[in-house]
Amino acid sequence: MNRRTFLAVSGATTVGLVAGCLGDGGNDATAANEFDYELYSTPSGVDVPLVPVEDAYEWYKNDEARFADARGRAQYDEARIKGAIFSPAEDAGSVDDDPVKEWSKDTRIVTYCQCPHHLSSQRAASLIDAGYEHAYAIDEGLRGWINGGYPLEGSAVDAEWQKYEINGTTDSEYAGEMVSLKQLEEDRSEIAPIQDDGSYTIQLYYSGSTDAKFRVETPDYTVEGTLKELTNGTVSG
Repeated sequence: MNRRTFLAVSGATTVGLVAGCLGDGGNDATAANEFDYELYSTPSGVDVPLVPVEDAYEWYKNDEARFADARGRAQYDEARIKGAIFSPAEDAGSVDDDPVKEWSKDTRIVTYCQCPHHLSSQRAASLIDAGYEHAYAIDEGLRGWINGGYPLEGSAVDAEWQKYEINGTTDSEYAGEMVSLKQLEEDRSEIAPIQDDGSYTIQLYYSGSTDAKFRVETPDYTVEGTLKELTNGTVSG
């Protein structure tokens, strides 16, 4: 990862751009702050700035950004940042009622997913490609937001979420490409990069049954099984 310094402009100008995204208006931030953001290079070659969750919350409470959830519909409905809109990475803005389409290109947009920023960086990259100049992804993902005790809403915000890891391997020639995990009965998904040695680890926070069926898709094979089966050993073609 590279690093680049971004100036977080605050005060009336920035608030005027995004006021009302979380309420009827915003409070002016007390001062301009200079933050050093990491850049995450996506498989498409777009460098996406990763904003620390604490900084994202400062923008949130001052109405200085709009928030976009890059996960599947089931995950969005269950638990999301309060006031965030549904804007999934997999559809990259093709959702008919995606509110982002109505936002000005100079809007500061913060994307997020669960663990930690693979789907969100994909969505931010597509926003940057579409001309949105101030798109970010939360570095620590929604889990960092939850751990910070920041505002949430959804049908299952009080559920007991378990962390699952699906470990797999594929050919090392696919290093840098993405592997996806999708639940067959629900619109729930995660992605993870393939490492230099061909290994990958997909993280999933989930409160449902381990008998639910999922599909793992890599560049050279697809495997289906229950969550229990997929987390028991190493997935391979």
